[in-house]
Order: sequence, then C-alpha cells, then structure tokens
Amino acid sequence: MNDVVAVVGVSLGIVAVVLGVAVFVVDSMARATFALLGSFLAIAGIMLVLDLPYLALVTALMMTMEMAVMAVFMIMFMMNPAGLMPMTMVHNARGSAGAGLGVFAVLAAGVWLVDWPTRSGTAPADATVQLGEAIMGQYMLVMILVGVGLFATILSGTVLATGRGRYDRFGPDLRRSRPTDPVPGGLPR
Repeated sequence: MNDVVAVVGVSLGIVAVVLGVAVFVVDSMARATFALLGSFLAIAGIMLVLDLPYLALVTALMMTMEMAVMAVFMIMFMMNPAGLMPMTMVHNARGSAGAGLGVFAVLAAGVWLVDWPTRSGTAPADATVQLGEAIMGQYMLVMILVGVGLFATILSGTVLATGRGRYDRFGPDLRRSRPTDPVPGGLPR
C-alpha cells in the first residue's frame, strides 16, 4: 500500500509541476488560468495522499473559486474574447528566470543546511482541530465579517464597473420591443 501511495504522490507532483510550467508556456490568459487550476488541484491531491484532508479541501475549494472568478472577470472585462487571444505570459524572461533560479537555490540550500529542530512532546490527537483552533479560534467572528465585507466589495465593484445591466437596453419599464445597444450587433433573429 505504501508503494501505491508513493507512486500516486509522485505522479501528482509531476502533474503539478508540468501544469505549473504550462502556465508560462501557453499563449492565453484563459489557458494559463486553467493550467494553474489543474496544478493547484494536483497539489490538493498530494495533500490527500499525505493524509491532510482539511487542507486538501480548503486548497481545492479556494483555488477552484479563485480561478472561476478570474475566468468570469476575463470574459466580462478583457478586450479579447475570454482571454483566448494569443499573448505572452512571461515578461523579462531572463530576469525572471534568474530570480526564480536564485530563490530556488536559496530555498534548496536552506532545506539541506539548516539544523531543523526535533519534535518535543507528542503529536496532537486531531491535527485538523488544532489547526482550525490556531487559525480561527478567537477570530472567527472577525473572519466571517471580513468575508462578507470582501464579497460586498467584489459585488459593488462589479456593479459600478458595468455602465448598465442586461435589462437596461429594453428601457426602464422593459417594454421596448428592440433593445438600444450602444454597439449594433447581437444575434440575428
């Protein structure tokens, strides 16, 4: 069983890295968004393999919603249709590659050169409960209010960014037979 878990974990790691590289290789924002989503879902799978179901669920839900919101905003506000027009995903390729390799070297050196402490005491009975209490314990009400405030900000920003709603084109009483679109077009009828 441990061999199967190791193979699944390594396979998901390879998928996460390949999709992470694809974010910078594909030629559109939409494809980069979905490649990033796939990479994060593979990381959530790795967390499941490591027996961290709470973190896996939070990662999967958070990244899925974030990428869905990003895709919706691309469809609504980008000049090209849904971010599918070719564009470069990398700016200052040499500088960013150098910075990435430098950070990787420092982090890899830290993994091997730091004298890591050993565990003192015993492992908690339920690590998920301990993590939840550490993160949310006395701040639960604050986190709920912040979540509602962020949602209200996103919603009001979207309402303010759009000049008119989908029904405004049929008049205030919705009785106009033909819509008054600022740009003619639409679907032929």
